[in-house]
This record gives sequence, C-alpha cells and structure tokens, in this order.
Amino acid sequence: MKKALIIYGTTTGNTEMIAEAIKQELDAAGFETGVREVTAASVEDLSGPQDVLLLGCPAYGDDEVELQEDFADFYVKLDGCELDGANFAVFAPGDSSYTHFCGSVDMLEEKMESMGGHKVAAGLKIDGDPSDENAAITGWAREIASRL
Repeated sequence: MKKALIIYGTTTGNTEMIAEAIKQELDAAGFETGVREVTAASVEDLSGPQDVLLLGCPAYGDDEVELQEDFADFYVKLDGCELDGANFAVFAPGDSSYTHFCGSVDMLEEKMESMGGHKVAAGLKIDGDPSDENAAITGWAREIASRL
C-alpha cells in the first residue's frame, strides 16, 4: 500500500479543510494517508516511509509572502535537510486580491526542490473558500495518486 503524509498549517481552517479533502481522495485511491497539523510535525517526518509528502500552507501579505505563523517556524527548520529525491507537492488557500497570491506554494516548492525533493504535481492554489473548489482539490489529489 502506498503512503502519503500531509503536513499543514492553518489559521482559519481553510488549509485543514483542503488537507482533509485530499486525504479522503488519496484514501479512496488506496493510499494510507497520515495528516498532521504542522505544530505536531517535525522535519524528521519528511524522511519517513511515505511515497509522497504534501505540504499545505496559506500565505498572507502584500509587500512580501508571509507564511502562516506555525508553518513559518517549520519552514526555518527545513534549512539543511535533505530529501534525496522524495516526492512532494504543495497546496494553499489564498486570496487573489493579494499581490503574492498563494506565494507559499512557490516558496515551499523552491525550498523542497533545493533540498533534493521531486515535485510530482504543480502546486494547488485555491482562491477563496475551499468548499467552492472541491472538484479542483479532488482532481489534484487524483493527479498525484496517478503519478505514483
């Protein structure tokens, strides 16, 4: 059985909602899927036995990308970690009225690739309420499942 680990940070609950929808879709595709809020995760989790690592982090700010506060601490701890080709993908809810719409996706993809990770799908950027974007979320999860 293939394994996935979803690590997410949330303030309003939107990123958690996306994480749970992804988990349901991956479970339906036959994955064993773990979900951890970032405060309950460690960078050591990145080298676990999963076939894919999924990171979810909203971003805020107009002048620069500001990661969700709990995830910002985790992001700093990633420095010096090696992924050795581990599969990953990134998702985020956001608001397209901000200059750096879902900029956390771009930041995390760049960081994970610099650590030797292999991006298996383009980042998922959800504009507004995730409950209005269920088809995009489940489609993205299916795409990831089909690539592993």
